[in-house]
Amino acid sequence: MPLERSLALSTIESHARAVSAAAPADWAAPVAGCPGWSVEDVVRHLCDVHWFWERIVAERLEAPLEGDHPPTPGLDRLAGHFEEGVARLVATLAATDPKAPVWTWAPAQRDVAFVTRHQVQEMAVHHFDVATALGAPWSLAPAVAADAIEEFLTFSVSSPLDPADPPRAPLEGRLALVARDADAAWTVLDAGAGTVTWEPGAKEPAGSLTADAEDLLLWLYGRAEVDGDATALALGARLRALSFTD
Repeated sequence: MPLERSLALSTIESHARAVSAAAPADWAAPVAGCPGWSVEDVVRHLCDVHWFWERIVAERLEAPLEGDHPPTPGLDRLAGHFEEGVARLVATLAATDPKAPVWTWAPAQRDVAFVTRHQVQEMAVHHFDVATALGAPWSLAPAVAADAIEEFLTFSVSSPLDPADPPRAPLEGRLALVARDADAAWTVLDAGAGTVTWEPGAKEPAGSLTADAEDLLLWLYGRAEVDGDATALALGARLRALSFTD
């Protein structure tokens, strides 16, 4: 079950505050999770993301915005501009019916609830990028990370409802992801034609990857490694290759 809206929004806010506080220490620091980007690039990207989704929700748009995004200011005002954009996004999401239809990139769910849920991991993962670049602390609550894993497996990999085009190499097996600190597990199944589905629990997998929930999420996003035997790691590599999101 997705996070309560209040928890989702407070998570976005808390990770955004941490980014705003840390980023000015070194705007030019390189970000390993986004090759070629600096901390400045990540923050400007988040400004664009927050503006885009706030407009989608505020205007109840049923198609993506066209044209250029508004420019972001110089470094002397960038942190404040970022904070203002986060505040507008959170306020708009809080004031809007989660069931209200809007355009999203996920064919299986086009409503405000999807936007809210996905923006949690957008903010948290990019906070990790900034924190890692600057040597700052980062953590994600196990329940929040577990929900983000489940959302990722539902929407961010090739599935029967949203297959990759062109098709990608199949999973060819059953892979369990086990979040040892969240009492949660998921078994990812080959659904044919280069797509996958998942079921709750670890159910007769050919291999299992076990880690704290935040580490599993970072692994799905290509930001971390997890331990496993050869079969599990091979299945994990094929699952990552079926991902739409980096």
